[in-house]
Amino acid sequence: MTQPPLRLILLTRDSTPRIAKAQAWISDFLKSQADVEIVAEGIIEDTKPNGYDADLAVVLGGDGAILRACRLFGSDQIPLIGVNLGRLGFLADLQPEELKERFSSLRNREYTIVENLMYRSVLIRATGEREDFLGLNEVAVISQCMGICDTSLTIDGNAVADYSADGLIISTPVGSTAHSLSAGGPILRQNLPAFVVTPICPHTLTNRPLVDSADSLYEMTLERSTGGAVLVIDGQIRRDLEPGDRIEVRRAEVTFKLAKLPGHSYYATLHRKLGWAGQPHYRVDPEAG
Repeated sequence: MTQPPLRLILLTRDSTPRIAKAQAWISDFLKSQADVEIVAEGIIEDTKPNGYDADLAVVLGGDGAILRACRLFGSDQIPLIGVNLGRLGFLADLQPEELKERFSSLRNREYTIVENLMYRSVLIRATGEREDFLGLNEVAVISQCMGICDTSLTIDGNAVADYSADGLIISTPVGSTAHSLSAGGPILRQNLPAFVVTPICPHTLTNRPLVDSADSLYEMTLERSTGGAVLVIDGQIRRDLEPGDRIEVRRAEVTFKLAKLPGHSYYATLHRKLGWAGQPHYRVDPEAG
């Protein structure tokens, strides 16, 4: 039985010359393929793809572009496959040449869809104002101007800890290889139903990262800040905070759907990106003593 055409949305990070050149090359390649239809195409911030009947969204850029694309789709998430035009690329781990070489696997639907945890975060001001965010990586309360944040944490209404630190991060498993990892947090398998709580440079050595269920409600309250504090969503959205402001974090009603080609496993990505190929090899100078 003949399969219907593969319907794609092509999204790019921005219009800089390097990205635009790659976009033109990939767009021309996709349009030249039989049984492929591009139903929408454009820069992420300028595109409104909701309502299109698409099988996949091909996102050109890096992991930041995928974070933007997730927010763009909102409650209408479709599977994404990332083409890495950035640097590290844990999510966008497919190189442009690989897209061309392995496109038959995409066209023949020989990919798997891995569903990953997303979060809903609500900023509740001390004044009662509310603002809602959908995200994929992490929610962070961060000090500014070399100050210190005093932030209290509750989980399901139970007091957990009062952190005096440079900041506090609540991360999904996908976000565990981002800011949380840099702050000393653990790496979680991407589809694990859990959140990681990671303090940034805590002033108490017993304040360590904490892993708990994704089915719980997490609440961070800014008690005090000596140099000002900011709420950061996925490293891309910032809101200034005042003492008494509270941030709720819970599992979102939607999931991030990542398309994976055969051979592109999570651990293979960690092995490649983090240099887990074994001990480093040093060049030895034969003339050295």
